Amino acid sequence: MKMNNRQFLGSENEFAQWERAKYVILPVPYEGAVSYGHGTASAPDALLDASEYLEFYDEVLKCCPHQVGIVTAEPTPISTDHARMHQIVFEKTNDILQHHKIPVLVGGDHSISSGAFRAFYEKYGSISCIQIDAHGDLRHQYEKSIYSHASVLARIREMTPHTLQIGIRSMSIEEAETISKEQMMVCTMHDYRRRLFPLDDALSKLPDPVYLTFDVDAMDWSVVASTGTPEPGGFYWDEMMDLLEKIFTCKQVIGFDMVELSTSANDRNSPFAAAKLLYKMIAFSSFYGKEFSGRL
Repeated sequence: MKMNNRQFLGSENEFAQWERAKYVILPVPYEGAVSYGHGTASAPDALLDASEYLEFYDEVLKCCPHQVGIVTAEPTPISTDHARMHQIVFEKTNDILQHHKIPVLVGGDHSISSGAFRAFYEKYGSISCIQIDAHGDLRHQYEKSIYSHASVLARIREMTPHTLQIGIRSMSIEEAETISKEQMMVCTMHDYRRRLFPLDDALSKLPDPVYLTFDVDAMDWSVVASTGTPEPGGFYWDEMMDLLEKIFTCKQVIGFDMVELSTSANDRNSPFAAAKLLYKMIAFSSFYGKEFSGRL
């Protein structure tokens, strides 16, 4: 696998070596399946640029997570055909898994996640999914595409019934009916803030291992303002840190992604926040990670 000319955390990251790397960041500069705002195609570059200004040291975990080895692969090729793009993401993710490293995808719109999940599903045979997101993403198809960003969890649920959605605050009546009919575990933002959803119980019921897909529109606009389909009322920074730490502490998270960051000439804060979020996810994964002994 070819390496990117620019590495996550910049040129001073002396641990960005393929041979010793535990994590491989895969940029997917794709926005072919978006339906509202644009700018996600340039998001991976913006995130990599911002990451050069992050400190290596984590003051909460009191360690330098970059020392586990984080490398950045060259961006995936882009196709205008949605099905072909799904296949490209699947193949690139599978390549990383075959090298026994942890793929970390950076989008790009949310449609990329189903291709990545398929690679994990074919490798492990049984896997759950946690979706942190503002939207349900459960439409069978949207704008005549089954690979729309609005359909990503519908595609994932064709591979596993074991899903948990957290932070949802926008859905259609059809999605609400699907959630009710299939008795899905969905923690809306309303219920999360009011502690009306038994999150600990839901996490305990979710079988390991777990793939985590993280849509930045889950965040409040004060943290991430630039995203393709913004919704008010999202997570604040400290709320998200508590949630991510809980997830990585109690679940075997074997891969994750970050999607739907957009770019704006007037917003440097969002790419920086996204880069720091991604580094915190890697930090929690390496610090709390459990070796998974499932089928290889």
